[in-house]
Amino acid sequence: MIVNLALILTVLTLFSGVVVALDKFLWKTDEQDNREPPSGKDVLVEYSRSFFPVLLFVLIIRSFVFEPFRLPSGSMMPTLLEGDFIFVKKYSYGLRLPVTETKVIETGEPRRGDVVVFRLPSDPSINYIKRVIGLPGDTVVYERHRLTINGERVNLERSDDGEWNAPVYVEDLDGRLHDILVMSPEYSTRDNTYRVPEGHYFVMGDNRDRSKDSRFIGAIPEEFLVGEAVRIWMHFVPWNMPDWGRIGTKIEYCGVSH
Repeated sequence: MIVNLALILTVLTLFSGVVVALDKFLWKTDEQDNREPPSGKDVLVEYSRSFFPVLLFVLIIRSFVFEPFRLPSGSMMPTLLEGDFIFVKKYSYGLRLPVTETKVIETGEPRRGDVVVFRLPSDPSINYIKRVIGLPGDTVVYERHRLTINGERVNLERSDDGEWNAPVYVEDLDGRLHDILVMSPEYSTRDNTYRVPEGHYFVMGDNRDRSKDSRFIGAIPEEFLVGEAVRIWMHFVPWNMPDWGRIGTKIEYCGVSH
């Protein structure tokens, strides 16, 4: 069972806010005789006064500024690792109302190379994280681990494999460098030509042979974008010590070999 934290937080904030407003304009418990034992209503008002500012602050930050996420898989290796906890900038691609996800203010659009979190169109309760490869109207060709976008071959150079037991390459998307991992050099997953519809984005994982991305689920509608992944705030895998060295790392620079 997946818990809808946004819905729970919104309901609690609205409930406590209504209680505070009723007390201020109708109940006026402050004017009652303090010598009487506190009633259930008094306790409710006291708790609402205490929690409402905190709940409102968290709701605003989580809905419009930053929201934390945890990576459950290795589809973005070597850029992001399983067990990374990340901050997602919610206002990168527009301000959306909590729960309904209705966009109310335009603030920007995804760029090629952005790492984004989005809700899975077939099941919006599930969040995915991938890299933006194709923009609306683009034609993306993926063949033998090489990308061609709108007829232009994306530069790809072999890098130092380092700790990875698989070839690592540096990919250049409009001047933005990032590493990709190729688990099976002799086998390329889902070679094909993809045309990105208007209002959609073609996304791929940096772990190209171990990623369920737009090659499998299709281009992502703009309204399903949650925000831009910008920074790692924790790395923790059960039964292991946290990797303090990854804390605070900007995702833009994660895994870039040079």
